Amino acid sequence: NVISMRIRRIDTPTGVAVKALAPAKVNLYLETLGKRPDGYHELRTVILAIELCDELDLAGNETGEIRLTCDRPELSAGPDNLVFRAARLLKEKTGCPLGADIRLAKRIPWSAGLGGGSSDAAAALAGLNEIWQLGLSAGKLAGFAAELGSDVPFFLHAPAALCAGRGEEVRPVKVGRTFDFLLVMPPVGLNTGDVYRELAGQGSAEPDRRLDEVLAALAEGDVERLGRNLHNRLQEAAMRLCPLVAELHQRLNGIGTAGCLMSGSGSCLFALCRNRTEAAQAEDGFRRGLPPGSEMAQARTF
Repeated sequence: NVISMRIRRIDTPTGVAVKALAPAKVNLYLETLGKRPDGYHELRTVILAIELCDELDLAGNETGEIRLTCDRPELSAGPDNLVFRAARLLKEKTGCPLGADIRLAKRIPWSAGLGGGSSDAAAALAGLNEIWQLGLSAGKLAGFAAELGSDVPFFLHAPAALCAGRGEEVRPVKVGRTFDFLLVMPPVGLNTGDVYRELAGQGSAEPDRRLDEVLAALAEGDVERLGRNLHNRLQEAAMRLCPLVAELHQRLNGIGTAGCLMSGSGSCLFALCRNRTEAAQAEDGFRRGLPPGSEMAQARTF
């Protein structure tokens, strides 16, 4: 199912608090069009947010400090965390004297191509704009989001968009129906930089016809047409780096859904299903194909 970011304001005895749901994403089309002068790759990608979400609880404080906690101890909650960086950037840009206490509950796998960190950062920007009563426009927030990372602006425009540049140019697009997915998550992640280096100049001079096909199918709610035109230029590079991704893709491709693809720079794969029933059947079929006690992948429907 598709979803947009959800920001819920909560009035408390000590002030305003916010609960935010930060969705994951899948890339339905991703093409690299060569390197830019800034070192990034020029992209054209169609991104769709899905209902797998991280949760953020944000509240202001009078100390001026940014305090972040996370329920996954293996993840840093310090200045290198994108949520912390988003809060610090917003505070510096606006001169806001207030601080924030932020609790992050991680549900989206990281190093998976699902955009969890970027979505969390976008949710932090939107939530802090509310609790600090900054009154910033969506355009202003998007400008700050672009400074944090290529995918961050998308999540301020979810559920679906065509993104260009290095990903920061966002044009929302129509979604004609609810789409159902099976996500398959290997037990290993992939580093985005490593995947782009492995790409080694592969790409296209311009987007191919599949981009128009994906946009039309998305708008019309045509699952079969969308499944036939799924495309990710990074997939083969990721498969060379991680043969397990190739093995799981082959297994997923044999189930008979409308289509399957790797999301972003991986390592997560998804199957596009014709309806919720097929998604549940695909999950059962995928699990039955795994060796007993196997930890080679986790599968969930959305």
